[in-house]
Amino acid sequence: MACWRRRGRFDDYDGYHYLNRRRNQRHATYTGFFLFAAFLLFLFVALSLPIIKSIYLLQLDGITSSTEVRTSVATRLRFGVWGFCATSALSGSAGECIGPQLGYTINAQTIAVVTDEQDLADLILKGLTVLLILHPIAAGLALLTLIPVTASCFMYHQLPWIISLVLSVPTAIASTVVLAADLALIIAARQRVKDHPTLNVSIDFGNGVWMILVSALFTWIAMVLLAARVCRCCGFGR
Repeated sequence: MACWRRRGRFDDYDGYHYLNRRRNQRHATYTGFFLFAAFLLFLFVALSLPIIKSIYLLQLDGITSSTEVRTSVATRLRFGVWGFCATSALSGSAGECIGPQLGYTINAQTIAVVTDEQDLADLILKGLTVLLILHPIAAGLALLTLIPVTASCFMYHQLPWIISLVLSVPTAIASTVVLAADLALIIAARQRVKDHPTLNVSIDFGNGVWMILVSALFTWIAMVLLAARVCRCCGFGR
C-alpha cells in the first residue's frame, strides 16, 4: 500500500512538471510569434525600396491634369531607407531607382520635375537619414528579445523569460520611437506642402509606415506577455 502511494505521488510529480513544460512551450509560442513577426516587419522595412521595391515609406505625387499629355517625365517619387524610385505615367509601376546606398541625395533637376521646392526634398532626406539607423536597431532588438524565448522551449527555467522581459523594454521603446519618427517625417513633409499652396504635389503614407505600426504593436503585446509570465499573473506561469 505504501509503495502504491509513493508511485502515485511520483506520477503526480511527473504530471505536474509535464503540464508546466507544456504551458511553458505554449507561452513561448505565443510570445515568440509576436516577436518574430515584429522582427520580420522591421527587417522588411529596413530593406525597403529600392532593395524591396514594393515597400516604401513616403510617396510624393505631382498633381497633373487629366488633359495633359502622358510623357516619360517622372510624376511620382517613392522614398525608401536606401534610395528612391521615380516613375512616370508611361513607365507604370517600373521606374528608375537610385540606390541602394548608404545615404543618398536627390538631384535638383529630379525634384524640380515634381516640385520646385528643393527644401522639401532636403527635409525628407534628413528624416530618412535618421530612419536608416533606427529601423535596423529595432529589428536587432526584436531578434535579441526572441532568442531567450526560443531557448526557454528547451530549458525549463525562469532566467530566459527574465532576460527576454528586460530586453523587451528597450525593444518596445525603440519600436515606438521608430514609428514616431516615420510619422513625424511624413507629417512634417505634408505641413511643408500645406505652407506652400502653390505646390501641386501630394504626400501619402507608404505601406512601410503601417508595417512599422503593426510591428510596434506586436512588441508591446510581447512585452505584456513576458511580464505576465515572469510575474506569474493573469494565468501565466501557474
